[in-house]
Amino acid sequence: MHTTDAAGGPGRRPLPEPARSVAAAVTGAVTAARSGDPEAYAASVTRLGALDPEHTGLVLGAMARLLLEDAHPGGMTADDVRALVARCARAAAPVYPRADPDVLVMLVAAALGVHQHQDGGIPLDAQVTAAHAPLLVAALLADSGHPLAGCLDAALADLELAGRADTP
Repeated sequence: MHTTDAAGGPGRRPLPEPARSVAAAVTGAVTAARSGDPEAYAASVTRLGALDPEHTGLVLGAMARLLLEDAHPGGMTADDVRALVARCARAAAPVYPRADPDVLVMLVAAALGVHQHQDGGIPLDAQVTAAHAPLLVAALLADSGHPLAGCLDAALADLELAGRADTP
């Protein structure tokens, strides 16, 4: 994963809105998840939750997918998912003790394209996603050693490329 900042960074054009706001909110939420400060995390989740959930979900989902694919290139077993969710819930306890392991499992499945609510799965509330997705990304970043900025940049580039591919 290569790195740039939320404004676009070296060699890249600045991000347009709403991508710039989403990148800043995601950065704030993941950073707060790693901080151990529950008040900072609550404030960052509020900021994240105020943005369009489709945009924030796409970015956080892309980040989680990239990190999961990097950590598990051959795919994940049920034991891998259980271990990840347990690590994530333990790491989240200081900032968000109400972290729901079932929600974390659904976010992992959604990031991997397994859980699609339009296909009959259980849709996640936008506020629940805003509270849990940064915890998952923070845990995955801790496991991977990748920098947050690099992961965010890679996810945004991936989404931009996918958007171009969808445009006739």
